[in-house]
Amino acid sequence: MEILHSVTLDVEKCKGCTTCIKHCPTEAIRVRRGKAQILSQRCIDCGQCVRVCPHHAKKVVCDPFDMLKDFEYKIALPAPSFYGQFKNINDVNIILGGLLKIGFDSVFEVSKAAEMLSDLTRKTIKEPKDMRRPVISSACPAAVRLIRMRYPNLVENVMPQIAPVELAAILSRKQAAAETGLSPDKIGVFFITPCPAKVTGARYPIGGMPRVIDGAFSMTAIYKKIVGVINETEEPEALSSSGIMGIGWAVTGGESAALLNDTHLAVDGIENIKKVLEDIEDGRLPEIEFVELNACTQGCVGGCLTVENPYIAKTRIKRLMKYLPVSRNKFESGVGNKNLVTWDNQLKYSPVWRLGEDTTDALEKLNKINELYESLPGLDCASCGAPSCKAFAEDIVLGIASEEDCIFRMRERMQYLSGMGDADSYLPPPFRKSGEAQK
Repeated sequence: MEILHSVTLDVEKCKGCTTCIKHCPTEAIRVRRGKAQILSQRCIDCGQCVRVCPHHAKKVVCDPFDMLKDFEYKIALPAPSFYGQFKNINDVNIILGGLLKIGFDSVFEVSKAAEMLSDLTRKTIKEPKDMRRPVISSACPAAVRLIRMRYPNLVENVMPQIAPVELAAILSRKQAAAETGLSPDKIGVFFITPCPAKVTGARYPIGGMPRVIDGAFSMTAIYKKIVGVINETEEPEALSSSGIMGIGWAVTGGESAALLNDTHLAVDGIENIKKVLEDIEDGRLPEIEFVELNACTQGCVGGCLTVENPYIAKTRIKRLMKYLPVSRNKFESGVGNKNLVTWDNQLKYSPVWRLGEDTTDALEKLNKINELYESLPGLDCASCGAPSCKAFAEDIVLGIASEEDCIFRMRERMQYLSGMGDADSYLPPPFRKSGEAQK
């Protein structure tokens, strides 16, 4: 199925500077004819390119807020990381009340659903035969898509469980239908998301599940709408129904801490995730039972759709949790049916780096890539428009680049055509091999 990614390129703003291609964890970006190009099949919507682009040419396409008018009853699903965006707020209910003031009819906390799923995961971990170890969390869609693409041996380790926001959407719609008497299609459920991966995840759920979220709004956009209407001096309505375990999912370690054991590992940052997944593949973490993965630094509070510095947001989250109960929700009391939260289909490997239609063809191309790579300078300068010399060699063999796109190959050709002198003067200073340094 072709996915319409939430991370997109604003061609008018793109300067072809190659900053994005050096930071993309899946080598999903190339620069051709002075503009970046995103390879859809490799993109995991992690938002790394959005963070680093100096020209703001990468943007996240979320749903428009005026979608609310399409439904008779509107439910807001705030991610727990949303609470860390506000300063001088000591009660989550103030923030939830602000959502009602801007047009929502009710609020259902994603942190409440997170507590339910944490309770279920604790029980699953206790059953040694239920899952391959270590069990890998499926909460971060960017991390799950990375595993599908690059780590085929680990797809069976991923917990086949829907994300907390999906459970929140299912339960909130059911609850609203019972309270209002409206049919489910007249009830709109909207997620306030910290990152583009969850926008895409809301539109294309992992594991073959049906779509249950009607729209995903940027956390930044919603923050701007309610920051002016919340009033800390008012007596807020008691809307919150989650505790420390649920709200703790906002930061790295929150999900795994809710398991109440010390055999877990929490990782944040996409590059750190790649290293840990390689260690798991190599069998270097036999003592770990559960792995929590967060593509963003410090967890969801570090998503590129948030407002606040992730370290400051983390401190605010901890302050809000200080006087809360440990947990307010159990899986049985809120759901009762494990099939409701289990994927319809097992996660499958998605070989986006397939070189050929069969093994023989793939091996031939691989040999050509390795041979070509050995002949390249190995500087990974990205001047060719590819993130590395290895990726450039692959592009050449696959027919989407030419050897002469390499600045060093261009120098060799210039020397050959001129039949004299050194062509170094035509290259940028960092790549010249001859001539005196400028004083």
